Amino acid sequence: MFPSLRALASLANVSTPFKRSSLGLFHGKLKQYGNNVPFSKKKTRRTWLPNVQNKRLMSEALGRKLELKVTTRALKTIKKHGGLDQYLLKTKPELLGYEGMRLRIIVREALQTEADAQAEAKRVEEEAARLEKEKQLAEEQAARLASQKQLQAQRKVQAKKERRRSESLAGPILGAQHSSPSPSVSAR
Repeated sequence: MFPSLRALASLANVSTPFKRSSLGLFHGKLKQYGNNVPFSKKKTRRTWLPNVQNKRLMSEALGRKLELKVTTRALKTIKKHGGLDQYLLKTKPELLGYEGMRLRIIVREALQTEADAQAEAKRVEEEAARLEKEKQLAEEQAARLASQKQLQAQRKVQAKKERRRSESLAGPILGAQHSSPSPSVSAR
């Protein structure tokens, strides 16, 4: 349903946010209103603006300096939090304003991509270590098989030598029994 005129009128009385605070980090500081009261007691309406400074602040996540409009209150809080990135990540959204929330999203994305890159690098490193270990195991297994084959070949050669030696020793002793029949016997 559409809002009534009374509802729209009540919304018009709500003060709009300090528009200039959307261009920097003001940490909740707004334009203040009051009166100048001189000796004559004649009040004069006036405003007080926040103490805004143009500063270049280093962002470790982005790897560069950002030129921002910052209030002295926000600078003090940035120093307390230990840097611009920590300030942006830890501070309530109500105190950051539009520019602060925009920077928070950029910093958060940069940190996320950095974390993803580190996780990917770690995964690749673990994969390389696993492949290296598998390669070493395969080489060890191949070396073990080669040594087993070599040992088997040596045993075969040794067995042949033993057979030949036993045949050569058994030949003179059992020579008559193992010799082939004489030609005279086969001719009959």
